[in-house]
Amino acid sequence: MFETPLTAILWFCAVGSGLMAGVYFAFSGFIMAAFARIETSAGILAMQSINDVILRSAFMPLFLGTSFAAAGVAVVALSDLSRSGAILMMSAGVLYFGGMFLSTLFFNGPLNKKLKDADSHSAYGAEVWDLYLRRWTHWNHVRSIASLVSSVLFFIAI
Repeated sequence: MFETPLTAILWFCAVGSGLMAGVYFAFSGFIMAAFARIETSAGILAMQSINDVILRSAFMPLFLGTSFAAAGVAVVALSDLSRSGAILMMSAGVLYFGGMFLSTLFFNGPLNKKLKDADSHSAYGAEVWDLYLRRWTHWNHVRSIASLVSSVLFFIAI
């Protein structure tokens, strides 16, 4: 099954990006909608807690490991476009790293920081929450789709 180290890395990327797609889908599909239905302060506190817990969970090694493995696969593929599956590997790696990792870095992460600093019982906190629900969820949709499509491309490349 793992004929080369690259094959093993492709499997890791395929499975890792699929798992990440599932996490992001859950948030996009129903978690954020459920949080929007409850009292603002409760939604803020719940998401603040999730954001705190997730940083010390198995999510982070998977998040970082898959991101950098995907970027590495894209570089390897770009270095030899005649390699079998190179276009698929490059596409999957670029899509995952750009659509998932960079979206997190530039959009979801800063919104998480802003929410972390928001007082759940203030008018400003309510404004932050309203913005968060719309923008964070929008960028989470991007992460969901990028992760899912990348997973499929990685599997096809294998």
